[in-house]
Amino acid sequence: MRVLVTGGAGYIGSHTVLALLEAGREVGREVAHADGQKTGQTERQAAEPHEITIVDSFVNSSPAVLARLAELSGCEIKFHEFDLTDYQKTLELFQAEPFDAVIHFAGLKAVGESVEKPDLYYHNNIASALSVINAMLKTGVNKLVFSSSATVYGEHTPVPYKEDSGYHLEATNPYGQTKVIIERILNDAANANPGWKVALLRYFNPVGAHESGHIGEDPLGIPNNLMPYVAQVATGRREQLTVHGDDYDTKDGTGERDYLHVSDLAQGHVKALDHLEHQQEPARAYNLGTGQATSVLEMVEAFRRASGQAIPFTVGPRRAGDLATAYADPTRAATELGWRAEKTVDEMCADTWRWQSQNPKGYTP
Repeated sequence: MRVLVTGGAGYIGSHTVLALLEAGREVGREVAHADGQKTGQTERQAAEPHEITIVDSFVNSSPAVLARLAELSGCEIKFHEFDLTDYQKTLELFQAEPFDAVIHFAGLKAVGESVEKPDLYYHNNIASALSVINAMLKTGVNKLVFSSSATVYGEHTPVPYKEDSGYHLEATNPYGQTKVIIERILNDAANANPGWKVALLRYFNPVGAHESGHIGEDPLGIPNNLMPYVAQVATGRREQLTVHGDDYDTKDGTGERDYLHVSDLAQGHVKALDHLEHQQEPARAYNLGTGQATSVLEMVEAFRRASGQAIPFTVGPRRAGDLATAYADPTRAATELGWRAEKTVDEMCADTWRWQSQNPKGYTP
């Protein structure tokens, strides 16, 4: 399958590109007896790898990722550098290359920054999605996997979050609102255009890195998310962690999240892409999470164990847009996609430490 991966040089995008290149595409063939009668069993065969094209503007990523992906996969990867909010360039790419499907990661993703700069988030995330959707419509591409978020559920949704919990624009921050809006646009586009199949992957808190230590999370500037900040404290790059609030109604007063390994998350995209051909609904949402909540302090302690380093921290005020607890009900992904998160919190921390200790400045030489 010829797949366009937007934002494919980013953290989750790069791991998904590697998963696609490593796995190829498995196909099923019914096993038959010598007399030709079917046994009812299915034999899995590896087919040719997916042909991947990446588009990235490097706003939140590094060109160094591309060489590392080629090294890890043994494959040369087509790449285009431009901003997907430019519809003309987006359309020209779709007209030049006959894609079978799109995995759309591209977008700004920091909750705190979205509260400070909502106009930037609404423009960038929604305009880039519309460029991709309109280019798909113009060129007859009708399969898409969308990188959505658990932030669509909002503060009034009971945990564990279920896909059919009526979130109705309840996201508590502009970043989450952009995901809600794009999901609705994609639902409408899929219902209006026969043959369209869209998977809306609402994932929770991706952490970890590839087991090789060669690709991982490398945020520009001060990290907005817990794990990369903790990792930078462990290497001495940051002096200490600020825990944003210790007065939540949780087991230890700190926020609880559903952390999942980025490699597990990447496999979720591979499963969703393969499932699109069998998906009954034009658009279908899937939670990608472990179903378990881990607090900030629990994660800090797990990282201390994995790294052997002290993680000094202070407690600061709550951060705008944050919720006390958020974790998934991942049943639908398990039953329909055949996907489950497999890696533990300790494995997440160990792989993050391997990446950060081998690359203390990230992708910067």
